[in-house]
Amino acid sequence: MPYPDRFYPVVDTLDWLRRLTGLGVGTVQLRAKDLDDGASLQLVSDALEIVKGTPTKLVVNDYWRAAIVAGAKHVHLGQEDLAAADVHEIHKAGLTLGLSTHDDAELETALAAEPDYIALGPIFFTTLKSMRFAPQGIPKIAEWKKRVGNIPLVAIGGIKLEQATEIFAAGADSIAVVSDVTQNPDPDARAKAWLELNAEAA
Repeated sequence: MPYPDRFYPVVDTLDWLRRLTGLGVGTVQLRAKDLDDGASLQLVSDALEIVKGTPTKLVVNDYWRAAIVAGAKHVHLGQEDLAAADVHEIHKAGLTLGLSTHDDAELETALAAEPDYIALGPIFFTTLKSMRFAPQGIPKIAEWKKRVGNIPLVAIGGIKLEQATEIFAAGADSIAVVSDVTQNPDPDARAKAWLELNAEAA
């Protein structure tokens, strides 16, 4: 199975993680902000219990120290997190490393860290968090894919299921999804539709 999966939801609570794991989602990123060391370790430990014995791979956003201590296998860092992280320790612990990028300088920084995948965003306008960067648009995906070569490319930011085929065709290996699932009137049905799209492409 590829890593990350083509459908890559990003959630902020254990309840969402539990829900998506129950649906058989292959890769889920847990992104909870502003936790201290104790709280982040508890969160990661609880999250690992949820995915234990399931096909779901847990990706820990930001809290790389907690991920190492708790025995997680996958971590994702934004650029600010990356600047403060010990990349050598992350690699030494055997964790896969995913990195966010938004412009050329960030891409160079990310590639130097030898990541397991690179995320490009925001592809479209997103209301979920204030972004310093304008929407990248679909053409940027093809350009970024040429530059990252064999490293998997994850597209993120305002993407809906209806745009997925075009985004995959542009060169994305995976699509990270937030609001299209968590703010959907029927999140379970939406997640299943994403999974069906993936199954058709497999």
